[in-house]
Amino acid sequence: MSTYKLTKESVLAALSHVEEPDLKKDLVSLGMIKDIELGIDQVFFTVVLTTPACPLKELIRKRCEDAIHTHIGPAIQVKVNLTADVTSTRYNAPVLPGVKNIIAIASGKGGVGKSTVTANLAVALHKSGAKVGIIDADISGPSMPVMFGAEDIQPGVSQVDGKNMLHPVQQFGVKIMSIGFLTPPDSAIVWRGPMASQALRQFFADTNWGELDYLLIDLPPGTSDIHLTLVQTVPVTGAVIVTTPQKVALADAVKGLAMFRQPQINVPVLGVIENMAWFTPAELPDHKYPIFGKGGGQALADKFSVPLLAQVPLVQSVREAGDEGKPAVIGNDNPATEAFKAAAEALAQQVAIRNATQDQTKRVEIVRG
Repeated sequence: MSTYKLTKESVLAALSHVEEPDLKKDLVSLGMIKDIELGIDQVFFTVVLTTPACPLKELIRKRCEDAIHTHIGPAIQVKVNLTADVTSTRYNAPVLPGVKNIIAIASGKGGVGKSTVTANLAVALHKSGAKVGIIDADISGPSMPVMFGAEDIQPGVSQVDGKNMLHPVQQFGVKIMSIGFLTPPDSAIVWRGPMASQALRQFFADTNWGELDYLLIDLPPGTSDIHLTLVQTVPVTGAVIVTTPQKVALADAVKGLAMFRQPQINVPVLGVIENMAWFTPAELPDHKYPIFGKGGGQALADKFSVPLLAQVPLVQSVREAGDEGKPAVIGNDNPATEAFKAAAEALAQQVAIRNATQDQTKRVEIVRG
């Protein structure tokens, strides 16, 4: 006969010894334990993670099993169901009410692969189980239609509550809006700042995004009207800085990062992604050639005390995948795939930590004298 007492209360007491690795609180006090069911020498329960892309999910599962065995009885069969409810600080938002997190993807300099990183982050997050969208905010040089093989697709239009609303194009499970869907592919978009800013505002207010866990904003290089329009229109959950290791890219990345940290903007920087960290030829997958230098992304992250989310290698197949309109992370045949997956997991992790430890970002307001 069993000498232990298996009740819902004893299960919760045991699981109160399991700490969420990022938030540093126990799963019970965080409200992450749901649907406890008991059987003969059996317990079933659900752990609600802060993101489906959680990189520590198997560690959490193992710690839950160990806690039951240690604090109740070693012979109990434990079944842990892992699900996720992405956290947010955007409550009762007037713009994009169904979007939990708005993440700016920025770079100080063009040509560092920011749009490639954005596309692959979005698909990787979707593959983890998250609902994801992209706004291509580079109005004069949109890239997303090509990268998602959607050059010939146009957004739908329908009435929502009496207002005409655009419907994002959906490819590979990701919702996308870009000026490239609305203009001929060969025409130049020569607009002054106010016109470009108005287009971005329409992507927010006049597009039916539905419910999303993450909306990634692929910003143009540098610091411009578009960046200011973004932070004036919606509270941004956080920003990611994309750079390459070389000195000239890092110098501009510093300026891009510093912009988000200005007191009047004050958008949390979630981390740095070092793209083209080294070159890896297809025929020598274990070789790394740091053709753009070494350690620049880590140095930038260390300087500003933010995480280095990932180092992504320069691989020919990533460029080929972008040209073919199919982000590289969809496949599993190149060294960059795991780097993009790791970057997505690290990003989701930092969003969860930010939401648990910081207040909602305030929208930047213009004070007129």
